[in-house]
Amino acid sequence: MLRTIKLGEADRIVTIITSGHGKVRAVAKGARRTRSRLAGHVELLRHVDLQMYRGRGELDIVTGAVTLDRWGSLREDLDRVGTAMSLAEAVDQIVHDRGEDPMPYQMLVGALGRLDRGSAEMLLPAFLLRLLAHEGTAPMLDECVVGAGCDDGGAAAFDPAQGGVTCETHRRGRPLSPGALELLRSIMAGQVNAVLEAPLSADTHEAAAVVTRMWEYHIDRRLRSADLLG
Repeated sequence: MLRTIKLGEADRIVTIITSGHGKVRAVAKGARRTRSRLAGHVELLRHVDLQMYRGRGELDIVTGAVTLDRWGSLREDLDRVGTAMSLAEAVDQIVHDRGEDPMPYQMLVGALGRLDRGSAEMLLPAFLLRLLAHEGTAPMLDECVVGAGCDDGGAAAFDPAQGGVTCETHRRGRPLSPGALELLRSIMAGQVNAVLEAPLSADTHEAAAVVTRMWEYHIDRRLRSADLLG
């Protein structure tokens, strides 16, 4: 469940990410009534097995729901709740309606499961970067994007408009330290678990800021749920 909106006196509009149909919006009729069989299932940040039928308009109709997981441990920590909401919001922002790609669904379920097991400060940046890469906007991190092949001692800055790192000669964007660059490279290389275990530092803070700026540039929207994060 990515997003829920109240509808009328008792209904709820839900936005969900599915394993085989992309993002889907549906009406859960009567879901806000205490005795409804849908009550408690069609709520934000639930992993559910839904029965639906296609409506005549843009909204499907939910006819049945069973909760598979509610990730109860992460709900006990406000910081983790904020991260979870940002993960869901990111998927909502980037995934198209009625798609067939199962990867965003799998990524989100995996990330929420990891978050349920404990805090991980780099989880959201790693998730955003991998999601952008999956959608075809992976940054170039191994050589200067302005003067490809230039011999100027490596990356000095990161420019989302150019699509990656820039050297000292062609310096554009925000400064980028070697430690932050290494974290970004590790994420792109699939070494996410090692990045999640990295202690908080100036490098992790910088890497997270770079990914956030990249996300806002490509999606042209900011993550409102990030306001909940400390």
